[in-house]
Amino acid sequence: MLVVHALWSPGRGVLLWAEDGERPATGRSRALRTARPHPFAVSAQTLGTLHPGTATQVSLLLPAHTGGPAPSPELVRSAPGPAPRGALELRAWAVPAVAVDPAELDDPADELRYGPSVAHMRAVVAFADDLARRGHVLPTLDPSGPGGTRARWRPVVQGVDLAAAEALAATMPPAARAELPTGRGGPADPGALVADALDVLVDAAVRDRLARAGAVHHGGRGAIDTWLAGLTSPDGRLPAAARLEPLTEALAAWDAVGTDPPGAARACFRLTEVRALDEDHDDTGDGTHWRLEFLLQSTTDPSLLVAAAQIWSGGADRLIAGPQEVLLAELGRATRVYPALADALQTARPEGLDLSPEGAHHVLVAGAALLVDAGFGVQLPAGWDGARRVGLRLSTRSAPAQGVVVRGGLGREEVATFRWSLAVGDGADAVLDEEEIAALVAAKAPLVRLRGAWVSVDRAALHRGLEFLRRGDRRPPTAADVLAFAAGDAPDDLPLPLTGVDAGGWLGDLLAGSADRTLTPVEPPAAFTARLRPYQQRGVAWLAFLSSLGLGACLADDMGLGKTVQLLALETVDREDAQPGPTLLLCPMSMVGTWEREAARFAPDLRVRAHHGPARPRGDDLRAALTDVDLLVTTYATAARDADDLAGIDWHRLVLDEAQAVKNARSQPARAVRRFHARHRVALTGTPVENRLAELWAIMDVLNPGILGTAERFRTRFAIPVERHGSTEAAELLRRTTRPYLLRRLKTDPTIVDDLPDKIEITQHYRLTREQASLYRTIVDDMLEKIEDSTGIARRGNVLAAMTKLKQVCDHPALLLHDGSPIGRRSGKVVRLEEILAEVLVEGDRALCFTQFAEFGHLLVPHLSARLDTDIAFLHGGVTRRRREEIVQRFQAGDGPPVLLASLKAGGTGLTLTAATHVVHLDRWWNPAVEQQATDRAFRIGQRRTVQVRTFSCPGTVEERIDALIRSKRALSELVVGDGEGWLTELSTDTLRELFALSADALQDDEAADDSGEPVRVAG
Repeated sequence: MLVVHALWSPGRGVLLWAEDGERPATGRSRALRTARPHPFAVSAQTLGTLHPGTATQVSLLLPAHTGGPAPSPELVRSAPGPAPRGALELRAWAVPAVAVDPAELDDPADELRYGPSVAHMRAVVAFADDLARRGHVLPTLDPSGPGGTRARWRPVVQGVDLAAAEALAATMPPAARAELPTGRGGPADPGALVADALDVLVDAAVRDRLARAGAVHHGGRGAIDTWLAGLTSPDGRLPAAARLEPLTEALAAWDAVGTDPPGAARACFRLTEVRALDEDHDDTGDGTHWRLEFLLQSTTDPSLLVAAAQIWSGGADRLIAGPQEVLLAELGRATRVYPALADALQTARPEGLDLSPEGAHHVLVAGAALLVDAGFGVQLPAGWDGARRVGLRLSTRSAPAQGVVVRGGLGREEVATFRWSLAVGDGADAVLDEEEIAALVAAKAPLVRLRGAWVSVDRAALHRGLEFLRRGDRRPPTAADVLAFAAGDAPDDLPLPLTGVDAGGWLGDLLAGSADRTLTPVEPPAAFTARLRPYQQRGVAWLAFLSSLGLGACLADDMGLGKTVQLLALETVDREDAQPGPTLLLCPMSMVGTWEREAARFAPDLRVRAHHGPARPRGDDLRAALTDVDLLVTTYATAARDADDLAGIDWHRLVLDEAQAVKNARSQPARAVRRFHARHRVALTGTPVENRLAELWAIMDVLNPGILGTAERFRTRFAIPVERHGSTEAAELLRRTTRPYLLRRLKTDPTIVDDLPDKIEITQHYRLTREQASLYRTIVDDMLEKIEDSTGIARRGNVLAAMTKLKQVCDHPALLLHDGSPIGRRSGKVVRLEEILAEVLVEGDRALCFTQFAEFGHLLVPHLSARLDTDIAFLHGGVTRRRREEIVQRFQAGDGPPVLLASLKAGGTGLTLTAATHVVHLDRWWNPAVEQQATDRAFRIGQRRTVQVRTFSCPGTVEERIDALIRSKRALSELVVGDGEGWLTELSTDTLRELFALSADALQDDEAADDSGEPVRVAG
């Protein structure tokens, strides 16, 4: 396994280099280790095959022992190396690297592991793109560039952007600043590296945007024309003969913008409603008087605000150094950003600016944003909400869902009635009555007080909106129109913004997420041999309903509820009276055989063909083969390789099984499926969100392109508010937006499945041996010191490394030491596992055991086989497809080993293992969703006996404390799915010390301890 690192190299751009975990430092001589220092022993050609670029070499300052650089925390060694010799110290090493285009960072290879420096470099590139997108750039001349003077775009970093840049510098991982600068003995300054990267990346980002927009200046003879041509050219080089001195002087004012260092205070502007001159006009705002007050806000204590009047009276001298000079300087700077403030500076002691309603309106809709972007403070009236705007609201009603014939399609007539209304805000009660509309029309000011709050009114747009309402020739919206409007995709020809949609009938059911309960259940043809449960019949009806509307669907039923059989039923329904053409189904390699068997069992008339392997047909041969195929089953990898062939076929339906395979929108499979043409698209997944909301966007964008906007808009609108700030409003909006296209049902819901047996969850306690306890304390002492001495991404890497090592030592010392030593009686967990499995075998039951460490499985198989005198089956990533299917079939049939050990990644999804009545989680993944998926291999449809689920936990260790934290966060996890153990890395050092600390009750007593678990019964 390669671990890839990134850095910004001034003059060379983004460089990648790698550690090689498969090449241990076991050279027979110091000369060999010096010549090929581990772990940085990967050739630039190897990296070049992953990221096209220029091979180079970089001199790095790396922490090293005598034998070579020390492995980074992200490197998981598959083979043990020799004990390090000597103390760690920074040493220079020549390492092969490759220079890559920054865009390559967003297309990671699945087979690689990326260090935190890559994530940091991605953040720098994203920040540069964001500055260019928001226009926080200025053009300039750079006389010091290589090859002479260049016209370039420079970033303007101030205000909140300045804080973001400082955060990037503060969180830069050590690997990202490991390059040995020429002529200097120490690492580069992080702030200087970030600034240099932003200078180059912002310039490139602006030129890219201009090129895509077709903005080219062909130039002229003058200096300005030459400069403008350079700003739009690929490299910005200017002719050596150009006379640029006058232009340089003219640009001096722009060059100064954003370069001033932050002072002791910044200007703050407060817009206040002073008085109403005529009470009769209070509801319109025509006679309201406004004032923009000037204040100073301390940069060290933002809660300290000093009014200008107090500053001029001398009352602020003890609060802020030189407040009068600071205020005048800040007001001068603000005037450059918002020239409307210039009138206030005509007085010697400016305290504020009186404004007309029009002036106040301009501050609210334009000036405030300009001042905030420039780093000033702005306080707006409490009754102002920029989101409350006058707009249009659509009310529509369709026929009841029961009356819709799902096989025949839907026409416009199904939207029976519709009505457009004038509204303020996005609530259902936002529609304005006649009296309120009359008040808006009569208002002369652009600001109107309506329902106790100020609203911005564009009089020209308002009149166009009223004219729109009076027209009688508007066409009825189609069902697709209404759904798009509800998702925020309003048509461009509306005279006012669309504030919301109210729908009734089947459209209302679809928007409310209840269409599956109101649609007439679909009965498959007689050739379909499975007996569908009621909820499965409703699921098929829902899929067919969205297919008739031409809308993609995500069937996100809980694991074990039969997504496969519902899709097969849908295919047979479609083909009962017609031949709609072939369906393309993508799935993991391990599921190809499952689909073939399930189709043969439940839909024998369905013509199924597997498309993979070297003998698969291509090009015209594939087209010919599809004449006799209803369902073509292939893998995601094969689909990516055969994208050209598959994209040239008109598919009836595209089905993505285990659709989380396309959760990375930039991956090759995700890019490939976007090219495929299909009249209907379906995603099957029990986990539409595994780690981040961006995964949901990726899946939904394949199903219904553009339904959630661009990736950047989705990130701003949903991902950041929900994941970073826990916004329930954004989460609810996302649920409303995706509800029509996503059907999620849980098997724990008794209204869905009432015939599942019970599931008993047991926390299985055990104790550490003395060897485990000693190693545990050593790890804690060592890692806490590293964590305290690191920050940002490096700190998070140290925390995750500590968590991994503590989990390994709780499993078994040999797993941590990688020394191949015997299992013996050295682990309290293994001893307790032996006892549990012995009881399972005595009862004649079968057990399914999960571990996240494949190496632990390889250690356990021979040990448990000898201790229990029985065969142990083991599923891991190295097992071939044929062998995997054989293991599963024998386990299910009861003629194979009674204990099936599986690595969590290889056996946690896509398998039916209902022969097991005991599920054992040997170590915690600490992501409840992942553990639940693994448990669902046994606790699913087809299981007829009670399932016991045991989770190992050692009292007094990190296992017990993290389990308690997870239980306390379950309510939050319903709102936001965290990225595995990532949230643990944000805990304070003191909290981590409490989590990691080893309590006395973690160690085994000399006498046998009571390790029995306490069962908790959960209704099936």
